[in-house]
Amino acid sequence: MAEAASGPESPEDDAKRKFREALDRKRNKQADLNARQSARDGGKVHGAHGPAQTRRSFRRKSGG
Repeated sequence: MAEAASGPESPEDDAKRKFREALDRKRNKQADLNARQSARDGGKVHGAHGPAQTRRSFRRKSGG
């Protein structure tokens, strides 16, 4: 699929180009954020046992 190199862009082509550029920027931004996140902490599971370790249990004392 070759595009005509010489010729004015139609408004439809211009809109497609703008959307494609915006999508590329969005993907690059998301990829950059993911790269920073994975560099900071390598695992995917974070704090799996956080609240369970610090949970207090109240037990009634039995007589004795």
